[in-house]
Amino acid sequence: MRRSHLLVAFSASAALALTGCGRDASETDDGDAPAQTGEAVSTEDASGELDVWAMGAEGEALPDLVAEFTDQYPDITVNVTPVPWDSAHDKFVNSITAGTTPDVAMVGTTWMGEFAGMDALDPTPSSIDAAKFFEGAHETTVVDGTSYGVPWYVETRMVYYRSDLAQEAGFDEVPTDQAGFKEMAAGMQEAGAEWGISLQPGQTGSWQSVLPFAWSNGAETAGEDGYTFNTPEMVESVDYYGSFFADEIANANPPEGQTESDFTSGNVPMFISGPWMMSIVEDFAANEGEDGFGEMYDVAPIPAGGGESSSFIGGSNLAVFQDTESRDAAWALVDWLTQPETQVKWYDMTSALPSVQSAWEDDALTADDKLAKFGVALETAQAPPSFPSWEQVAEAFDGEIEKVAKQGLSGQEAMDATQAQAESIGTGQ
Repeated sequence: MRRSHLLVAFSASAALALTGCGRDASETDDGDAPAQTGEAVSTEDASGELDVWAMGAEGEALPDLVAEFTDQYPDITVNVTPVPWDSAHDKFVNSITAGTTPDVAMVGTTWMGEFAGMDALDPTPSSIDAAKFFEGAHETTVVDGTSYGVPWYVETRMVYYRSDLAQEAGFDEVPTDQAGFKEMAAGMQEAGAEWGISLQPGQTGSWQSVLPFAWSNGAETAGEDGYTFNTPEMVESVDYYGSFFADEIANANPPEGQTESDFTSGNVPMFISGPWMMSIVEDFAANEGEDGFGEMYDVAPIPAGGGESSSFIGGSNLAVFQDTESRDAAWALVDWLTQPETQVKWYDMTSALPSVQSAWEDDALTADDKLAKFGVALETAQAPPSFPSWEQVAEAFDGEIEKVAKQGLSGQEAMDATQAQAESIGTGQ
């Protein structure tokens, strides 16, 4: 199975169904009502010139794919501009302020609330079927009850573990409960590993590791009135996460850039990451002379506490900006890029995992057992709140988690501080 380009990150329908504007079958982020959608589009005779922005490897590969789209829509011209990830956010914000936005763009899932709050995005047409996407992925497009855009590709996080070393420690499989999971990490350490598991000790993006444990414990990060960090379920989850550092099962000051080397050597036999790490650890092991390393490790779901196992869903969305002069053509491109056949072809080109559930039935994704497990995990994966202020609140959360890991701050103290900061920041709506 080719995995050399796994990232962090066909026949198209002739026209979108001509239905009236209104609500579709999708749901909002609180699950109480279907998301509001925009006016339907007609793509049968769509025409126009589209400027498209895409980041990273997607921006480099997309021109080859859209050449097939323009073969089917000869009256539509597509110009793709690759945008570096490190400057993308500011480029978008500046373009929104200046009124120079592209027609279509790849938008990071955690940016949706901010850009929708700036009144920059066009609501998703009611003629696009939201039910075809993973539910958690679709929820990343919903801001204040309205869907803006569609999921393009997805990823989620699972537990990577050395199955051979786990068996030596007396574990034939990863426990599905959080108490048993910690016992396994401690057991592997007692069996000779330097650390039982690698967990991010706070700092940027640590919420992506902590929240899956919280969601799997029945915690929620937001309600109708705003953020909800200091609930009993969240506090319990943060205490659980912090206990790995307090009990010295996880390193509170890990060296940078050693995940793959520590994993292949067995020094740290477990960590949590996305599907791109499969190729990284296997390539590293091969370079170290460890042939057949793929048989020495496996992946498992986030262990459950008081709820169903649930991980973080990431990836990128496709959005159409309100200032486009070619709305029908723009949404025709978005619809084509999210057809199952197109998604499988895109995966073959870039290894970006499909957001459309039916695309996962293709042999290209079912043939690899580990990859197929990521597909199962995506069915219950969740997104953080879509409030415009999430990026600021997440930074505050990360800072408190660092105090938990490195200073022994309690979950109650950390989440009370996070809640206070979140309330001060507000939702941004």
